[in-house]
Amino acid sequence: MSERLPAFDLSRATPAQRTVLDEILSGPRGNLNGPFLGWIHSPELAQHAQRLGAFCRYRTGLPLRLSELAILVTAARWRAQAEWSIHYPIALEAGVPPALADALRRGETPTFDDPDDALVHAFASELYDTKRVSDATYAKAVTRFGHEAVINLVGLLGYYALVAMTLNVFEMRAQGQDALPFAE
Repeated sequence: MSERLPAFDLSRATPAQRTVLDEILSGPRGNLNGPFLGWIHSPELAQHAQRLGAFCRYRTGLPLRLSELAILVTAARWRAQAEWSIHYPIALEAGVPPALADALRRGETPTFDDPDDALVHAFASELYDTKRVSDATYAKAVTRFGHEAVINLVGLLGYYALVAMTLNVFEMRAQGQDALPFAE
């Protein structure tokens, strides 16, 4: 867990904490890996965040490969150890090429074989670098994915930035994580 937070004792969980944990465990994630045992110290935040996260991860309207690519871009930008460790294998299984993912981890601009990958990377990178997205990139994204999916992509990037901040501030690691993808 984290030395910055008190250890969470399930036997002392409040009803609000139990409700959140039960919803997470019975939902599509099925585990508490990630920021959840940090957020559980604020059960109302935990409940809102985990519901937003379930939407952003599973119902954006983007293919899983592109959602996971956006998560890896975020994890690399924030150098979020646990976020990367959790999502790297999921991204590879979803079809993100290993060389692309590894370039992101090293802070390099990847070579793209798929124009959708290049577009998601450009969109996320512009947003993180300039705090805006150019008219050209925005138009390409809307033409390719539609307004709703672009809105959801912005939500996904914001949500996973929140996850990264939580993991970094509280020095959280993924369950079973024994190696760090980013130097500290």
